[in-house]
Amino acid sequence: MSKEVSEIGETARRDYVDPPPAPLLDMAELKLWSFYRALIAEFVATLLFLYVTVATVIGYKKETDPCGGVGILGIAWAFGGMIFILVYCTAGISGGHINPAVTFGLFLARKVSLIRALGYMVAQSLGAICGVGLVKLFMKSYYNSLGGGANSVAPGYNNGTALGAEIIGTFVLVYTVFSATDPKRSARDSHVPVLAPLPIGFAVFMVHLATIPITGTGINPARSFGAAVIYNNEKIWDDHWIFWVGPFVGALAAAAYHQYILRAAAIKALGSFRSNPTN
Repeated sequence: MSKEVSEIGETARRDYVDPPPAPLLDMAELKLWSFYRALIAEFVATLLFLYVTVATVIGYKKETDPCGGVGILGIAWAFGGMIFILVYCTAGISGGHINPAVTFGLFLARKVSLIRALGYMVAQSLGAICGVGLVKLFMKSYYNSLGGGANSVAPGYNNGTALGAEIIGTFVLVYTVFSATDPKRSARDSHVPVLAPLPIGFAVFMVHLATIPITGTGINPARSFGAAVIYNNEKIWDDHWIFWVGPFVGALAAAAYHQYILRAAAIKALGSFRSNPTN
């Protein structure tokens, strides 16, 4: 028992360093090669993400055997697995956002500047369009007839249900991103090693299992936008607002919950422990 208490006390006393808040407008970033390298990384990562995942969706839908193909479970694994791979590959270059909702949440938490956030969102959207364009190029005979992998509200569900599903799904994802990348974990939970891409990818996988039957699962405005642009169907565009509003509201809620409720309370508790470690 005393050993456990000692270990907890030692962990609580370890210092951690939060990076300073990103400036709102950092025009100096526009002169840095690292900024443009990050934009390229976000573009390429989102392109690869959309190519692999939408190709998986089209490949599954073209199967005539009900038991053939990867199934809904395989589609969820494709999305979650690609996020795991791509976040792992790009985290050291751009932070591995690959999603405007994630970028928006990190902007609200002052992790990135407005200039970088807008640049990332444009790069992600363009990458998504190119990724889905490649799917259409390679699978042209099936692409248009099988829905193009585009997000829309499924029959039997209304817009309110779809919007709620997108908000909650994005909340889960962005909350996981904040938790997995929180520098305080290194001090508080150093005995629990965290490979950030793994929980983030797994969160994407779990959300897809829940929301594929409702919206096809957006939780990523770039993913929905790229598919909508290439498929270009009236029903898809009618529903498209859901796949921007839902993820952005979910990201806002996750940022507020993690930064100003959970994390603020934890910092206060840690400070109290350090001032009076006998409690």
